[in-house]
Amino acid sequence: MRTHALTLLSLIAFAVCGVGRCAEQTTSKPNVLFLICDDLNCDLACYGHPSVKSPNIDRLAGRGLRFQHAYCQYPLCGPSRASFMTGLYPDQSLVLRNAIYIRQHVPNVLTLPQMFRRQGYVATRIGKIYHYNVPRHIGTGGHDDPDSWDFTINPRGRDREEEDQIFSLRPGSFGGTLSWLAAEGSDAEQTDGIAATEAVRLLKRYAQQGTSFFLAVGLYRPHTPYVAPKKYFEMYPLNEIVLPTVPAGYLDTLPRPARQSVTRKKEQVNLSDELARKAIQAYYASITFADAQLGRILDALDETGLSKNTIVLFTSDHGYHMGEHGHWQKTTLFENAARVPLIIAAPGLQTAGRSTTAPAEMVDFYPTLGELCGLTPPTYLSGVSLVPVLNDPAARPRQAALTQYASGYSIRTLRYRYTEWGAQGADGAELYDHESDAKEMINLANRPQHQTTAKRLSRLLHARIEDARLAPEGLKQIRFDNRRRVPN
Repeated sequence: MRTHALTLLSLIAFAVCGVGRCAEQTTSKPNVLFLICDDLNCDLACYGHPSVKSPNIDRLAGRGLRFQHAYCQYPLCGPSRASFMTGLYPDQSLVLRNAIYIRQHVPNVLTLPQMFRRQGYVATRIGKIYHYNVPRHIGTGGHDDPDSWDFTINPRGRDREEEDQIFSLRPGSFGGTLSWLAAEGSDAEQTDGIAATEAVRLLKRYAQQGTSFFLAVGLYRPHTPYVAPKKYFEMYPLNEIVLPTVPAGYLDTLPRPARQSVTRKKEQVNLSDELARKAIQAYYASITFADAQLGRILDALDETGLSKNTIVLFTSDHGYHMGEHGHWQKTTLFENAARVPLIIAAPGLQTAGRSTTAPAEMVDFYPTLGELCGLTPPTYLSGVSLVPVLNDPAARPRQAALTQYASGYSIRTLRYRYTEWGAQGADGAELYDHESDAKEMINLANRPQHQTTAKRLSRLLHARIEDARLAPEGLKQIRFDNRRRVPN
């Protein structure tokens, strides 16, 4: 592992050397720019989507390594963000729902940006990194962790002020249901536009002052309500939107908990074609709007010269359904909700512009960034470093990726997704072969010819669950028992 890290660090040092500056710059610490969108799936051009326009994310992919099989640990904002910010699985952080402050459960945890702070970096948050109720908490600190940052910025734009103009399937409800607005005005007036402006301002300041930084910029889009200026909606004509289809009787092939996960929001079941097209149009518009803001930040990184010594990690907090399996939004254990975009770019990266099929998890962010910057993360982290993959896309630090939701756990290998619901699969199982069924529509779990595969994956899943439940050494865990807090 250390050899891999030194290889990349030496490349970063070489990339920043100019005439008369080499001796100084070879000892400088790499900066980190952590970029994350909210509720973004892999509907991006660089991931093969035929119509979504994402030129700036694609540009980043051209100078970084794109992970084709990266997965969240929990397909819900709060648990996912608590997980990757601590390097712990949800059963270790104990955050299994939204609206939780991380230190309510693990009070002495050392978070990812906190590690950088201890090594002399300035750690700054702009927008949503930990959980926020969207849109209600826009402009506030949400469920942030103050110990993680030296400085925070909470942008609030006209999207927050114009909620009375937003269409919603449930009038007056925006964050948890399909809702959208083709907004008047410019990008710069929107919350994410303001976030980009602040990020640009800080990057210029850091460049002038020679500051070593960990800058985390969390955009709110494309989270509901899907709000973007009208010009982005116009990029996606309704008559060109392709709707997913679900075969008759499909729900009967699923275990009861899986069926409940895709039908729990009754107003979003069996949407009319017109509403479905408008929702997809608005989601795509929000993606392209968010992409434009990311482009402004990446431009500033280049214009200031900081790209010569800055590692960029781009991702989302989980995937997202847009009608696949008859479901909208998140909270399932299907590929749509579990898979996330992940691009890591570093100066001098020899694998720039390439992709890898190596399985990756979001808990891997912490040890990866630590190793890239020559820092020593806590020993209790559950993730593995992806630095070997950055040097060689054929490397495989892990063989499968684990995701959980409610009573279910799912393991994703390169070929299969295997899921069990309830203790030891008491409430049913799912098995999908991605070689023949990439959309996960044919459950093979109970078919006799696939029992050998199901049993093998079940053993693997149980071993991974056991590891994901190990108490992190040296961390205090506080479990909530209804209203009482019970120390572990």
